[in-house]
Amino acid sequence: MSSDSAVHAEQPDAPLATLIATFFGIGRIRPGPGTWASAITVLLWAALAYTMVPAHRTLAAISLAILITLIGVPAATRAARAIGAKDPQFIVIDEVAGQLIALIAVPLGWKTFLAAFLLFRTFDILKPPPVRQLEKLPEGSGIMLDDVAAGILALAVMQLLLHFGLLS
Repeated sequence: MSSDSAVHAEQPDAPLATLIATFFGIGRIRPGPGTWASAITVLLWAALAYTMVPAHRTLAAISLAILITLIGVPAATRAARAIGAKDPQFIVIDEVAGQLIALIAVPLGWKTFLAAFLLFRTFDILKPPPVRQLEKLPEGSGIMLDDVAAGILALAVMQLLLHFGLLS
């Protein structure tokens, strides 16, 4: 089955799971669906964060990342099972969770948003240890948790950059 037909084959078996797993269809954007999902997540977070009281932003980012991870694991599992693939490219809810983690406690501004985006995408693509090992977890857990780990690494580096004033 071609990757295009595989992407469409999962629809009848798991439509809600696929809608969530593709982040409302963003996972179908080519090329680089994961990069698109991360970029759109940054834009959506920026739009939301600018409307919030600054004191609530960190807790909101943490809460959203946890919620998306908890919803993403079963959605990714069902969507992947529906086409018989381990980690299909169209599943991008993992990038949403990881990117949100990278944005935790990040001041609002284009430099910090760009840095969080680049750091997360770098860790997600390169998958340094222990990120790569988490991919081996079963089904949705493996799909989601490697990106969660990449987000945590990006968050750590982000906080170091901010602490040392390198994003001023």
